[in-house]
Amino acid sequence: MEEVTEGKDFSFPDHEEQIMSFWSSINAFETQLERTKSFPEYIFYDGPPFATGLPHYGHILAGTIKDIVTRYQTMIGHHVTRRFGWDCHGIPVENEIDKKLGIKLKEDVLKMGIDKYNDECKSIVTRYVEEWEKVITRCGRWIDFRNDYKTMDLNYMESVWWVFAQLFDKGLVYKGFKVMPYSTGCKTPLSNFEAGENYKIVSDPELMVSFPLIGDPDNAAFVAWTTTPWTLPSNLALCVHPNLDYVKARNKNSGKVYIVAKSLLSALPSDKPKSSDKPKSNVANGPAGDSKPSKTKGSSGGKTEKGKTEKGEKTENVVDYFELLQEYKGSDLVGKKYEPLFDYFKEFSEVAFKVVSDTYVTDDSGTGVVHQAPAFGEDDYRVCMANQIINKGEILIVAVDDDGCFTERITDFSGRYIKDVDKEIIEAVKAKGRLVKSGSCSHSYPFCWRSDTPLIYRAVPSWFVRVEKIKDQLLENNKLTYWVPDYVKVFDCWFESGSMPYAYIHYPFENMELFEKNFPGNFVAEGLDQTRGWFYTLMVLSTALFGKPAFKNLICNGLVLAEDGKKMSKKLKNYPSPMDVINDYGADALRLYLVNSPVVRAETLRFKKDGVYGVVKDVFLPWYNAYRFLVQNAKRLEIEGLTPFIPLGLATLQKSTNVLDQWINSATQSLVHFVRQEMDAYRLYTVVPYLVKFLDNLTNIYVRFNRKRLKGRTGEEDCRIALSTLYNVLLTSCKAMAPFTPFFTEVLYQNLRKVSVGSEESIHYCSFPKEEGERDERIEQSVARMMTIIDLARNIRERHNKPLKSPLREMVIVHPDANFLDDIAGKLREYVLEELNVRSLVPCNDTLKYASLRAEPDFSVLGKRLGKSMGLVAKEVKAMTQEKILSFEKSGELTVATHTLKLTDIKVVRDFKRPDGFAQDEIDAAGDGDVLVILDLRVDESLLEAGVAREIVNRIQKLRKKVALEPTDLVEVYFESLDDDKSVSQQVLNSQESYIRDVIGSPLLLSNHMPPHAVVIAEESFHGVSKLSFTIQLTRPAVAFNTNAITALYQGNATFARNLQVYFLSRDHSNLKSEFQLGNGKILVKVIENQPPVTVVLGEHVFLTFGDYHTKVTQ
Repeated sequence: MEEVTEGKDFSFPDHEEQIMSFWSSINAFETQLERTKSFPEYIFYDGPPFATGLPHYGHILAGTIKDIVTRYQTMIGHHVTRRFGWDCHGIPVENEIDKKLGIKLKEDVLKMGIDKYNDECKSIVTRYVEEWEKVITRCGRWIDFRNDYKTMDLNYMESVWWVFAQLFDKGLVYKGFKVMPYSTGCKTPLSNFEAGENYKIVSDPELMVSFPLIGDPDNAAFVAWTTTPWTLPSNLALCVHPNLDYVKARNKNSGKVYIVAKSLLSALPSDKPKSSDKPKSNVANGPAGDSKPSKTKGSSGGKTEKGKTEKGEKTENVVDYFELLQEYKGSDLVGKKYEPLFDYFKEFSEVAFKVVSDTYVTDDSGTGVVHQAPAFGEDDYRVCMANQIINKGEILIVAVDDDGCFTERITDFSGRYIKDVDKEIIEAVKAKGRLVKSGSCSHSYPFCWRSDTPLIYRAVPSWFVRVEKIKDQLLENNKLTYWVPDYVKVFDCWFESGSMPYAYIHYPFENMELFEKNFPGNFVAEGLDQTRGWFYTLMVLSTALFGKPAFKNLICNGLVLAEDGKKMSKKLKNYPSPMDVINDYGADALRLYLVNSPVVRAETLRFKKDGVYGVVKDVFLPWYNAYRFLVQNAKRLEIEGLTPFIPLGLATLQKSTNVLDQWINSATQSLVHFVRQEMDAYRLYTVVPYLVKFLDNLTNIYVRFNRKRLKGRTGEEDCRIALSTLYNVLLTSCKAMAPFTPFFTEVLYQNLRKVSVGSEESIHYCSFPKEEGERDERIEQSVARMMTIIDLARNIRERHNKPLKSPLREMVIVHPDANFLDDIAGKLREYVLEELNVRSLVPCNDTLKYASLRAEPDFSVLGKRLGKSMGLVAKEVKAMTQEKILSFEKSGELTVATHTLKLTDIKVVRDFKRPDGFAQDEIDAAGDGDVLVILDLRVDESLLEAGVAREIVNRIQKLRKKVALEPTDLVEVYFESLDDDKSVSQQVLNSQESYIRDVIGSPLLLSNHMPPHAVVIAEESFHGVSKLSFTIQLTRPAVAFNTNAITALYQGNATFARNLQVYFLSRDHSNLKSEFQLGNGKILVKVIENQPPVTVVLGEHVFLTFGDYHTKVTQ
């Protein structure tokens, strides 16, 4: 394997660019498809995006999900065709051309010619294809852009028409109308989702209009309220709520009689006689300014003190100016006829201009009477259809054309834009004596997100599928599909893209066998906004055509918003460019950030660039450092002249007696099992957190606790087992992570494969790992508990200001599980003690020895269930004895006052019980409800020397880092006491000699022993460290000599002996080391002029470090 740089010098984006070049050089994607062409087909439907805009985070998210699933399916043995598609029809393309050519009206298109207009549209369809390919490819997604499909292709459209013909022949198609949000600027309907993209606060007129009741003895009139005067010419009915109370009331001032909801009578004007000192009101029937302010749709209204106006003036009660004549239920009014406001629809008089009822009417604003214009309201259309005012399948007269102008039917306003004539319509109503009250209101109103013009609701003629005929089969087919998450199942309708499973392969005109063998498809994935469109249409068409669902599995993702919670907007510049994020942190980090977020569970994500950096810092750098540690120590074997690293076989590794080897091997098998299980269930959102936790454990448990073994401090054989284990784990985890982070896993794999014979050329040609060997759940749980113990003990130290450098005498681990206590006091003991710097560990299975138990009822769980009995039950639970609590924990349930309580209903609290003979600050405990940790905090003079030794070692390690030494860089370390009394530090060095040597990898030498030819590379003095002052020096390894032994080689000739020493000092240290290794520890020296040749033995005549010489001498 090749050397690797430090994490801080490793550029993730640069290495991703290199991997892209590598994939290109080997045609990686094409090769993968060729290698798997004989495998079972996995059919994936990719919803086509519009080609007229640039890709954003929503596209990247959906593309990442699709890429992860299809890469995984390839790795488990499928052939997965992945073709990119383009949606070329509809509003986005036409809107671009309308802007370019200045087209305002439909007539402009007709004058230009449909064929020429279409040619213009086609010309821009592929405008951004190159940019899309660049971004999508840079994100790591493998998909075929060369063999893409476009919905404007003739083959595609031919299949769409075939689908339509099939439905027509089955009697499942009819022509009708649907009231939809409509953009007069783009001359097209929008989806409900699109209609919600661009709301603005606007001021609109609001008015109350009278509709005289035909044949009423009191000449009463219904009063309806509206904020869309332009819909009044198309009025066909009035709607009331069947269960609301309505009143007929005479105005005492004007004598006019009105029918409105009883609770809204006060909204009517009082019609007091005009006063000369009051401003005139724009109301036909008299002033309305002194009526009670009412809350209108979209306006905030205003709360006032009862009986007072907003200015604090006294108001009159409604009975002061209205006389109640009669009360009704809304249902009593149904069928009553009224005089039409306009005569534009007089031919409908027999069936229209009557009162109908529906529960959508409310009494929170207006009058409780809603005017119905079925061509311009969803509820209006539904209610009028239900009451046979209009009929399904009949032509609906829509008095507003595609440009938003009145048609010739509305003779008084024909050809005029509807919003421009609101005032004139109000004047016409006033002239007819039908205006009861008028004013204006501010409210939030939807605008077209492309043309920025106000939207209207308008009935649009369309061909519809008779879904009611296949409803039961549709519901049954939906049960055959698997949705992630499963609570997202809302529907609407798009036809063209719903034909994609057939049209993109030109079925049935081509590829009949391919389609029929592999339908339904295996997988689809799109955003939440597609559930009401594409997903539903896929299902309806497949059910109608083949009686089957269109797909088996579906992942629905949520929406990606800007950091401020708003929609991402180029105009607002409230989000970073995707390519900027990728160039800063890499595509893998962006992929993992998106997939490891709520957005994969169909929730919203507020995108934060810092979140992507967090993935680099918390996931990729620790992962890289574990890999780098492996490479460094594998290379160290070569540096030391040992056999180059070749990983041992898995069968050998599974026989390792080291507990952490056993643990990480088992954890790796659990990882493979879990990822396969969850990916097979399409639960990506559970996989990533598990993978992240695994990598965290790999770096912070296995590598951290195994540094000595990995560095070769426990012998070469043990070192090779540890390195091979780490190699196998990294290789396996890379394969498991390859679908998620395709670049980084390839980087690591390309270096790892250099020591593995017969490995695949790319990690993406590898099969997904399989479970090999048994998992040991006991050791996995024991190590997890060990880490909990370490965290709890650290918390105790922090509470008492006892740093880890200060050794403690004893810790007690309390837990009822004998197997766990055996593990923690046996094979895991050394790791706990070393990590926590504690001398002794005592296991205890008596849970009451150091704790007292008390029971607390869980009020949040029991409150609603028990009601008035809660007090009695709570009292008895709190009074439970320790024995009763233990019995309850064992049995799992308890009956209190006839109520059966489970373990989830009662919280068992373990309070620490301080043993006799300890002061409060001498012992403490911490627990997590499972395990209890107790630390003896008393000062022990015998432990102080160990604490000082840790401080000295800490300064040595910091000095190594300060001069940028690699872990594999060999140096010798010298110590010089700066204290007057040097005996204290000398005692520490003597008593802790083994510990210090073990940690720094060499003996700590006294500076007065430093040979004169030693080269000092770092030096620093420290003061007041555990009351000691000293200097640390780091030197290059210095050759040392046994002068007497060398002189004896030359029969006592001191000159020859000195010449030999000069010769060795002139040699390069690493070359000298290699030469001794090649000669099995011996070198024949025969190059010194006028001296006889001699055989020099390493460790007898010459030593490669002064430390080795010192050790030999002291022994």
